[in-house]
Amino acid sequence: MTATFLVAMLAELFPNGISHYAIGGLFVGLGVAVIYLGTGITAGASTFLESTLSYASTLSRFQQYRPSRDWRVVFTLGIVAGAAVYALAFQDGIWTTDVQWWRLLLGGILVGIGTRVGKGCTSGHGVCGVGSVSGTSFVGVATFLLVAIGVAQLVQAAGVSP
Repeated sequence: MTATFLVAMLAELFPNGISHYAIGGLFVGLGVAVIYLGTGITAGASTFLESTLSYASTLSRFQQYRPSRDWRVVFTLGIVAGAAVYALAFQDGIWTTDVQWWRLLLGGILVGIGTRVGKGCTSGHGVCGVGSVSGTSFVGVATFLLVAIGVAQLVQAAGVSP
């Protein structure tokens, strides 16, 4: 492969360039490094609901998150705030989608179930797990990608649109 071919392939895959992806990746890496160095805990968003419920519930299932619940809430709110800042700075500042509300809800529920069954989310396994060369995370990320690609192909073949 020549360098020209690689540049052409990247230009086709990323028609708007890769700089904003690289900058975002640096911020994500910095964020998880700060969390790990500050707490010794691998960052991830899959425990957001359970850790948030620990504020109101006395069930032992939720109480295990008490020591880390504050940073988990800040971490998750930071994800949303980061998207909001990006939308305001680089887009029209309005979040819209053509996807029907019930599909978003169903997708959120399925993702939530998947993160619990998979013992973590894409940020936990994909960023932190792969970054620390965890075999379990490599298998998890490969599974996430293969299932997502397969489902996307099935949905497209079925002619489903937003």
